[in-house]
Formats: sequence, structure tokens, C-alpha cells
Amino acid sequence: MANNLRLVKVCLCVALAALSLVSCKTYKKVNYIQDVQVNVPEAVEVNQGIVIQPQDMLSIVVSSKSPELAAMFNLSSVSYQSGSEIVSTGGTQRLLGYVVATDGTIDFPILGKIKVAGMTRWQLQEHIKQAIIDAGLLKDLVVTVEFMNFKISIMGEVNSPGSYSIKGDKVTILEALSMARDLTIFGRRDGVYVVREENGVRTTYNVDLRSVELFKSPVYYLRQNDIIYVEPNKVRAGQSTINENNLKSVSLWISISSFLTSLAVLIFK
Repeated sequence: MANNLRLVKVCLCVALAALSLVSCKTYKKVNYIQDVQVNVPEAVEVNQGIVIQPQDMLSIVVSSKSPELAAMFNLSSVSYQSGSEIVSTGGTQRLLGYVVATDGTIDFPILGKIKVAGMTRWQLQEHIKQAIIDAGLLKDLVVTVEFMNFKISIMGEVNSPGSYSIKGDKVTILEALSMARDLTIFGRRDGVYVVREENGVRTTYNVDLRSVELFKSPVYYLRQNDIIYVEPNKVRAGQSTINENNLKSVSLWISISSFLTSLAVLIFK
């Protein structure tokens, strides 16, 4: 009987060790930023925000203590009624925007063509403000520039894929994935790709969410029209009526049941 009990203890230790190895392996596949140093301050690269590119749409508003003078620099606003656009001066309104031409310019009232591509919105605000002051047209003014079409697309193994509009001009890849309600359990944490088109060139970047190196990635801060794709793991890729994950789970529980049955036989024999 004593030998049987010793055998049972050995078997239990082996089973617990096996389960521990499985748990550790799963942890390494699923958890984010595993190699980060906790409570160790790190220098953060200052991000100035996205730069203006051709085909961007910009909202530019000039405000002043003299609204009549500022009005000549502002576009008309529109309201929507029964699917049609109506130029309006009252009610619910939306400002028209400036579409950046392929040569990187916009046609701004009074000032004419302005080269805006390559600037941040903060730089453009200051540029327009200074140009108006230098021309002696207004002195006390505020210029506000905002992106009207900053959006990103998120596809693949996330809980809510789709196209997302971004407020402001700064968003990280982690924030974007949070908008899509995180990766599914089938998404590869080391198989996240960002497709970016810039200056007529398309580049695809690979990001490993498990590594602290993601903070150094050129796509950690996203830009307008970036596409995020999360690759499925082998389980999802080979999924059928009963997927591989379920088969593994069934096999695991069958093994555990068989083991417990063997233990019962040894104990009560």
C-alpha cells in the first residue's frame, strides 16, 4: 500500500509539472510586453504628431476679436438635409475642409497657395498666423488646424475589426488595438502587421506585441490611413467544424481522466 501511495505522489508531481509547462508556454504566446523592466523609468521619444500629406483634408479656422475680418479667411459651413448639402449660416453646421493637392498645397483665402505637406498641424497654424500678421490683415487672431480624415483600418484577429476615425493627431498601435477591443485569443501577438503608404511608397512593418522593442518601432505611432492586420495562429488557420484547439483540449481532458482512473485503480486495488 505504501508503494502505491508513493507511486501516486510521483504521478501527481509529474502531472503538475506537465500542466505548469503548458501554462508557461501559453503565457509566452499570449502576454504582451513580456520583457519590460517594471518600475524602471525610460526616456520617451517626443512625438510631434502626424505630418500633413497630399489628399489629407484639413479644417482651418481663423478666429479674432473682429469676426467680420476673420470671416474672409474661413470657408462656408454646410448642413445636411435629406441627403443634400446646403450652404448655411445657421443651425447645425459642419465646416468645409481644405483637401491637400498632390503637389502638397492648399488654396487659402487671401493668402493664395500655401505649401503644407510635411508640416504638422501646429506648424501650419503658426505659419498661417504669421503670414496674416505680416500682411497687415489681422493682428489679434487665433488659427486652429485639425485633421478631418485621420482614420486607420484594423483587420484580422481582433474582436471588432473596422475603420476607425481618430480625434487629434496622435495614436499608438496599442491604443488602436484597444479601440478594436483587443486581439482575439487566436491572434498572433508576434504577427501584427502595419501597412503604410507614404510618399508614393508602400511599406509593411511587422510588430511583436510581446517585446518591449515595439516602443521603438516606426509604426508605434500610427499615421493617417495605416492598415493594421493581425495574423491568425495555426489553430484559427486550420479551423474546421472542430478546431485544433478543441481537439487539443479534448485530448488533454481524456489524458487527465485516464490518469485519474489509473490512480483510483492503484489506490483501491
